[in-house]
Amino acid sequence: PEKHAFDTVKGSDYLGDQDAIEILANEAPGDIYQLEHWGCVFSRNEEGSLAQRPFGAAGSPRTVYSADITGHVLIHVLYEQLMKRQEQGPLEVYEEFFAWRLVVEDGRCVGVVCWDLVHGGLKLVTGKSVVLATGGMGRIYRATTNAYACNGDGMAMALHAGLPLKDMEFMQFHPTTLFPSGVLITEGCRGEGGFLINKDGERFMARYAPNALELASRDVVSRSETTEIEAGRGVNGSVLLDLRHLGAERITTRLPGSRELAMTFAGVDPIYDPIPVRPGAHYHMGGVATDNRGATELPGLYAAGEVACVSVHGANRLGGNSLMETITFGRRAGQAAAEHALVSTNGRPASGASALADAERDLKTLLDRSEGERPWKIRDELGASMLENFGVFRYPDRMESQLDIVQGLRERYRRVVVEHKGDVFNTDLTQALELG
Repeated sequence: PEKHAFDTVKGSDYLGDQDAIEILANEAPGDIYQLEHWGCVFSRNEEGSLAQRPFGAAGSPRTVYSADITGHVLIHVLYEQLMKRQEQGPLEVYEEFFAWRLVVEDGRCVGVVCWDLVHGGLKLVTGKSVVLATGGMGRIYRATTNAYACNGDGMAMALHAGLPLKDMEFMQFHPTTLFPSGVLITEGCRGEGGFLINKDGERFMARYAPNALELASRDVVSRSETTEIEAGRGVNGSVLLDLRHLGAERITTRLPGSRELAMTFAGVDPIYDPIPVRPGAHYHMGGVATDNRGATELPGLYAAGEVACVSVHGANRLGGNSLMETITFGRRAGQAAAEHALVSTNGRPASGASALADAERDLKTLLDRSEGERPWKIRDELGASMLENFGVFRYPDRMESQLDIVQGLRERYRRVVVEHKGDVFNTDLTQALELG
């Protein structure tokens, strides 16, 4: 744990919260065992114990993995646990609900205003504790590894409720996203021994990080790649990830998902050809400021995962630490929220009536508008300009110009039009709300 904590502190450029980092390093192994007891099938080494692979900036191979689809496996296991508990007791699951606004009454968070995607209409979900777990905001960039749902919704909800956000300037660019789609090619490829080469076939990381090479911290590798591309040593605006020397057997057993992605989205089989990759927006270190138990400044509101900022990652996250932070601090936030709900008897029951009325009024204004600009055009301009002006390298003049661009886009958003007025799966509406 001490070594893990030190690597994390160093990787954060000494801006991470060291108490929180210590908690993560000490409690993570226990969470790994719990996941395994729940049925998470981790890869094994020859002796049959948990296999571990090196990830960027780690002092030793410590990342437990499931082939190269670890996140996918974790999500299935956690969903199974949710279903099991739903069958056992009074647990309501509201699927296909789009969370829009927090409900604050008497200085405490008492619920969420949601849009029901399946049936249409605004719904009020109240509770003595609310946990935000809405992920990051990579979609504000055109090239990102993030899912379409990662729009920073939870951060915006907290900000509108008057809460502080922390470390918002730190966006991590993952060095290996597939060109041109931006799909993530896992760091496990480099952990297994993959090389990064330029158009001349040179293993260029030897110039920038002669000791760590491809497993330097992600910010270093991303900057090195960008430097190579801008110097004209790239291939069509990307560099190449070479796995050919690993051999077919190792690629098909340890990196099957990455091979499938490369073949599907780039038409390249990594057994025979290198994969074109470039840096893409991947992980947002910033988020809703919380303490070590996920609590925010607003009583009753908690946050965990990428939406939150306990500041475990500081200015740069280590490979493997985000899934681990989500599990460890997700558990801590869940426990703290449950304890708060159990002892919370103060005040009158939440009504949420005024919050719901305000939301309905704003929604009606949006849906009644019949002329204006479609949301996608503004969104595309936001993504392209953010990549240009707030990318891997930051320059004062470009950042200043981006502030003006965002202000202009915000003005245009006030006249945005939702063409689809229906109730059922109105993604036109939810995309307009997300853009806001």
